[in-house]
Amino acid sequence: REEAYAFDTEFHTERTYVPELALIQIAWADKVALVDPLAVDPAPLAEVFGGPGIAVAHASTQDLDVLMAACGVIPATVFDTQIVAGFLGMSTPSLSRLVDVMLSVSLPKADRLSDWLERPMSERQITYAISDVAHLLAVRDVLTERLRALGRLEWALDECDQVLTDRTPPARVPEEAWWRLGDIRSMSRQSRAVAQEVAAWRERTAAESNRPRR
Repeated sequence: REEAYAFDTEFHTERTYVPELALIQIAWADKVALVDPLAVDPAPLAEVFGGPGIAVAHASTQDLDVLMAACGVIPATVFDTQIVAGFLGMSTPSLSRLVDVMLSVSLPKADRLSDWLERPMSERQITYAISDVAHLLAVRDVLTERLRALGRLEWALDECDQVLTDRTPPARVPEEAWWRLGDIRSMSRQSRAVAQEVAAWRERTAAESNRPRR
């Protein structure tokens, strides 16, 4: 029933073929919820993400892919604060910088080595996870007001819509995996044929065992 809500996800891609979802954060009105997908099935959240509310997120591209895998749906309308901030001259700002500039609020620093799949989560992890979504709705309000005053709001919203339009699932056709090899142009025809077969085998094996391609 909310007109807008904020969301974020925490996931790992280092140990699996597909992103391993570890946490979903949602904020609305004055509330924040942390959903543990290791304890509950996140699929019912499709009612939220597939609903009419505007989903506010920061640098949402990978989060949208993770949501699709976990809930089978992505929001129909996304307000991506990183994209929108670009129309104010801020080039791909981090969330912490954007919150600082827009709201004069300092976010807790991220722990890059944090294992989001570890349970129980530490208080530091919980604090950081909450901060990822707690200020997004307020940031959206400030960005909207400033861009409306400049006559650029519709441009920014159109760009956010383009992110959804451009959503395509990652290539999963084994026989096309060799297209992503960096040095295929320098290969002979015979070497390319070998590369295609080996890359296809690697793609199939990685998918079957849910292990990284490397």
